Amino acid sequence: MTTPDITFDLKPSSRPLADAEREAALADPGFGRHFTDHMVTIRWTEGRGWHDAQLEPYAPLQLDPANMTLHYGQAIFEGLKAFRQDDGSVALFRPDANARRFQRSARRLAMPELPEQTFVEACDLLVKQDLAWVPGVGEQSLYLRPFMFATEVGLGVRPANEYLFIVIASPAGPYFPGGVKPVSVWLSEEYVRAAAGGTGEAKCAGNYAASLVAQAEAARHGCEQVVWLDAVEHRWVEEMGGMNLYFVRGTGADATIVTPELTGTLLPGITRDSLLSVAADLGYGTAEVRLSTDDWKAGNADGSISEVFACGTAAAITPVGSVKSARAQWTIGDGQPGEITMRLREALLAIQTGRAADPHGWLHRVV
Repeated sequence: MTTPDITFDLKPSSRPLADAEREAALADPGFGRHFTDHMVTIRWTEGRGWHDAQLEPYAPLQLDPANMTLHYGQAIFEGLKAFRQDDGSVALFRPDANARRFQRSARRLAMPELPEQTFVEACDLLVKQDLAWVPGVGEQSLYLRPFMFATEVGLGVRPANEYLFIVIASPAGPYFPGGVKPVSVWLSEEYVRAAAGGTGEAKCAGNYAASLVAQAEAARHGCEQVVWLDAVEHRWVEEMGGMNLYFVRGTGADATIVTPELTGTLLPGITRDSLLSVAADLGYGTAEVRLSTDDWKAGNADGSISEVFACGTAAAITPVGSVKSARAQWTIGDGQPGEITMRLREALLAIQTGRAADPHGWLHRVV
């Protein structure tokens, strides 16, 4: 059951953070270290649907030890950003796409689907209330984290009949404060992120918990990120950590931008989807393909793969500089950010911040 029209009860904080303290946080926000003064909450109950929608002060939650999420993991989330535009306004980047992916994640985990318009309105309300928290310098942004989890108390193994949806926000500094730097990656051949029929295309908490051991393995081998391979043959490239991967075939104007095709085991990234359009706008060919680790290594050796990068909400685009596995290692190009990688990154950020036209209507103006 869904409720198409929800009225939010506005309960702003009587004690927001002092201006001086907020400005100090914005001066060096990092990522996920500071949180704004408010949050938005909506409850869902079997037979009643969505109700008790509120904008309220950011505060801790109180959970019963038998909360079903703590035992059976019904928890999903999203990540999107609000950018201050060149004209002083503030816009969210593609919140409708995040709303639809949130619905798909909920469906896969047997959770209620929040209406798209309600998801977007909840994000709008929080940004408007905490507008002073939206940075206005360079690549800085306000990162929004909508999430939902089961709140029913009990130990029966079944979908819960009560849920809580929350949106919180955190100012985010530039992902690369010292300049864009390529990362080293480890090809994980022992662990897998997802298998066909699993939760790979859902943005659920359990996927990230399962990734941590492989990330630790990558670190032991001197790599900053892990690259996931398919669960059956352990040879088809899927994702990098929590980001989608892209490969540049060829160079210059004739280059083709390719990314692993969506098979049900990959997360359908909003940035991934956006870059297919941005690349085409810049005149590059694009393709969604199956690419093996042997293809990657051979393409790197003969120069047919000239650049590799990952993409996601947090960093926009992250260049990949080197690759290591249990049997081989290689450097991509000269190990530095590629020309096309950086051109795509600048083009995407220019749209997000209002420095370039928005031909696809991706920006959702908040104020």
